[in-house]
Amino acid sequence: MQSGLKNSKYVPQIVSRQLFALDPTQRAWIEVSGKSIEYNVRAIKSLLTNGCQFMAVVKADGYGHEAKFVSQHAIKGGADKLGVATLQEGLYLRSEGIKEPILVLGNIYRREDLLICFQNNLMPTISDIKQCIVCNEIGEKYKQLFYIHLKIDTGMSRLGFEVKNFVQYFENIIALENIKIDGIYSHLSTADALDASHENSYANIQRRTFLEVLANISIKKYPDIKIHLANSAGTLIGKEFHFDMVRIGLCMYGYKPSQSQKKLKLKPALTLKSKVSFIRIVDNKVGISYGKKFITNKKTKLAVISIGYADGIYRTLSNKISLIHNSKMYPQIGAITMDQLMIDITDANDINVGDTVILLGFDKGKCISPIDWADAASTIPWEILCAFKNRLPRVQI
Repeated sequence: MQSGLKNSKYVPQIVSRQLFALDPTQRAWIEVSGKSIEYNVRAIKSLLTNGCQFMAVVKADGYGHEAKFVSQHAIKGGADKLGVATLQEGLYLRSEGIKEPILVLGNIYRREDLLICFQNNLMPTISDIKQCIVCNEIGEKYKQLFYIHLKIDTGMSRLGFEVKNFVQYFENIIALENIKIDGIYSHLSTADALDASHENSYANIQRRTFLEVLANISIKKYPDIKIHLANSAGTLIGKEFHFDMVRIGLCMYGYKPSQSQKKLKLKPALTLKSKVSFIRIVDNKVGISYGKKFITNKKTKLAVISIGYADGIYRTLSNKISLIHNSKMYPQIGAITMDQLMIDITDANDINVGDTVILLGFDKGKCISPIDWADAASTIPWEILCAFKNRLPRVQI
């Protein structure tokens, strides 16, 4: 009996050690290039107006690239600040030793959460006068200024003070003695539209609304307040959108929100890879995978790939994507399953069990981009990148 108890305690310890020693490339994984992140930051900074700061947006675990790693390399590339979506994301970066200024882009409204924000030197986004009062009270209690950013809703209809009320609120907020307005910002909703650069585009309407509000509060009297409006797409429209800072997400990871921006050269930082786990041959007129949505029209050689929708590969991509092996493309067939998918390798003689295939990335001139997947799934590349699950190890290159 005692021996059994001893073993029951001992076995989980062995499993734990084996888990952490497991080769991250044994099934499916994401490779992330820090040098590509650095290159992209420098490339974008070269477009900015003089003195314009660069905020690296690393929310959603760095768009699926791993937030700490992305943050470190964005800072090496010249990023001045970091942007996250949640308090937890900000606390994670602080716990990993990231000391740069961090703006929480989401709405923090509970007093206890604002206090945690303050204690960890995180700047909250403020969209309501009540939150300002709470921040002021926290600053007063601890005899230290609470740094915040005010947000104005110029047409996104999400977070932010209403334009019509902001001047009145600002006069009250600026009088509070225990908060420091580090920034005032808004968010563009259609900056990636094809007509975004046109004078009467919605992006330009938002920009003019933003300028009008800033003029009404006499913003030139407050040179220490950083003004920012542009996301990646807005930054690429033109320098009139840059102000004191830009917030860069998608471009930093190597993708352009609008393909009309052909002059900017970026390097994708992410490569998604998986292993061939099994090879089989099936006859003509055989249904492949759940629902038999694909029926073979000849004797077909299949490779089973160890990745599926539980890893973040949308099931709606079934029969719409291809994978790369040795610079050749092979179509995915049948429904993508939770943990596996199949590709047609009938014409291949060089694919074996254990070989690596590329789902997203480059190989000798062949390229598959999240933009390709987004088009096939009728969505956006942001959603593709943010869908990758934690069970996919991130391998830093």
